Amino acid sequence: MTDQNQGMNVSDRISGSTAEEIVGSIRALIHDGSLKAGDTLPPYRALAERLGVNRNTAMTAYRLLVQVNIAESRGRAGTVIADPYQEFAEEGFARDSVLLDVGDGNPAPELLPDPSEVTLERVTPTLYGEPTIDPGLAQWATRWIEEHQDRPFRLTVTAGAVDAIERLLSQALTRGDQVALEDPCFLTSISTMHQNGFQPVPVAMDSEGMEPESLREALEAGVRAVVCTPRAHNPTGVSLTPERAAQLREVLADYPQVMVIEDDHFALLATAEYSTIISPERERWALVRSMSKALGPDMRIAFVASDATTAERLAARISGGITWVSHLLQRITHAMLSSSDAMQQIHEASAHYAARNAAFVAELREAGFASPSHDGLNIWVDTGASAKAVLAALMTRGWIARDGAAFALAGDHERCLRFTVHELSDSEMRRLVGDLAESSQEAAANETKSGSLSRR
Repeated sequence: MTDQNQGMNVSDRISGSTAEEIVGSIRALIHDGSLKAGDTLPPYRALAERLGVNRNTAMTAYRLLVQVNIAESRGRAGTVIADPYQEFAEEGFARDSVLLDVGDGNPAPELLPDPSEVTLERVTPTLYGEPTIDPGLAQWATRWIEEHQDRPFRLTVTAGAVDAIERLLSQALTRGDQVALEDPCFLTSISTMHQNGFQPVPVAMDSEGMEPESLREALEAGVRAVVCTPRAHNPTGVSLTPERAAQLREVLADYPQVMVIEDDHFALLATAEYSTIISPERERWALVRSMSKALGPDMRIAFVASDATTAERLAARISGGITWVSHLLQRITHAMLSSSDAMQQIHEASAHYAARNAAFVAELREAGFASPSHDGLNIWVDTGASAKAVLAALMTRGWIARDGAAFALAGDHERCLRFTVHELSDSEMRRLVGDLAESSQEAAANETKSGSLSRR
């Protein structure tokens, strides 16, 4: 971070005796181009010592920069100047490609119930000031959630799980607050953190879900909320075991003030049993269940079961006259969930995803690849080589997958790929695994060759 024009280190040009002055100085260096996106600011202790100010002053300045998205806090990696035009990876098909996309993360269209086949009763207009939740849908969702959460709760309906989680965090946290997330992490959660000014704190995962000690470290670091996927985690396909859920509840018990959010996005389709990290004593909590995987991404409906205080705050944000979920969409959703034909199709879709994913994992195992995936739409694979190099080699063989690095918060996922394979035939799966094996070997050989050349 050296300014060639001035012949001095840019960090030495940061000035100020108050937090506001330090922020103004750093903003000026950004505006004149001396500091650029990706540049690391000096540790706040070192800056405080050089400026002759209290450490809390420098720390407050950095916190202010983070809160207005001028900088990002990356834990041990320091505070880094943010890119205001940064784009985040999204789910969906690769654009403008003739290659076979096996990384899109979509449900199978032919397995989604057809909303035109359900019959609606006479639809009366809903006006401003009326209840935001359709009574029939509320009854259905309440009975369903009561099967798994036997504690009292209030129900809210939001425009999908992403909308629910963003609203839950926004009503409980302020910009700059820390949130514990699984690492690797759902793509949209990463985007939500940055867009709202929250600081993601990574929690490592294994084949049973969040690792208890890693969660404890995040809690000790001061996180204000924890977002956990109890089953069919995206991207890994991992579900919490009952034993792991109990361990996580035990860790969380020492931090009663933290809000716990469960994103049970695959609830209608999951084959794994629901194991919760929300203890009966937890004061602030929410369970989110989305319809997007079972009924389709365009069905922007999610149910939020939560404590009364959280529900009241959510309701205040939704009932302002413009942000409720359309009652017409709610009634279509209720009609589909009440249809025996539609529910039978959902059960068949669940069995299909489970069977196709199991077949692919078996092919991977036969070829020597490890995968922890059990449930959901996606398969997570450690390729044993640079994922970027493996992806490039796969593209020459006609495939597009997802780079594991896109899902990373802090962990080393640069050798992993995510696949969505439930629409492939058996022969296509075998061909993909064969091409993956060749691509991984090719990438590993190139790494070895590059390493040998660099040592000469």
